[in-house]
Amino acid sequence: MIREFFSGLDRGVGWLLEAAAFVASLLVVGLMLFLVLARYVFGWSMVGLLELIMLFGMWLYMLGGTIACRRNEHLKVDFIELKITDQRFQLMHKALISLISFLICLFFVVLAYRMLSWGLRRPQSTPGMGIPLWLPQASIMLAAIGCSCYSLRDVIGSLAGIKQLGQKEL
Repeated sequence: MIREFFSGLDRGVGWLLEAAAFVASLLVVGLMLFLVLARYVFGWSMVGLLELIMLFGMWLYMLGGTIACRRNEHLKVDFIELKITDQRFQLMHKALISLISFLICLFFVVLAYRMLSWGLRRPQSTPGMGIPLWLPQASIMLAAIGCSCYSLRDVIGSLAGIKQLGQKEL
């Protein structure tokens, strides 16, 4: 029952992440196309539009990183993993790597929180459109929390795999 709940939650969150990334992609491409047409075809100067493009680009980048963590498609060095032939040691290696990743992600959450809280206490905005700087900072916070959750999922999955392997041996 708990596994079904978390599977459903993962599917829902995954759908939301991918939908938000799709919308951000459309906005980046559409606004960039509009900027090029406005500047080079119509001769218009669009003050601040690059700020908006960068905002959606930042969200797209952070959502993409979170999606990669969710799918386990992020960059990793697997040289040692490929050399380990014993399944128990493979799972222990995976658990260690997941734990290290989780601890790094927690550090990332602390840094992102400090940056976002500072941005909310001392509000600043972009010069052209007056976009509050906490908006792109919030994307970093979302990525930090999302990657931490998925790293924790990997730690728990690795430990559960080690436990199952131990039970099969008995």
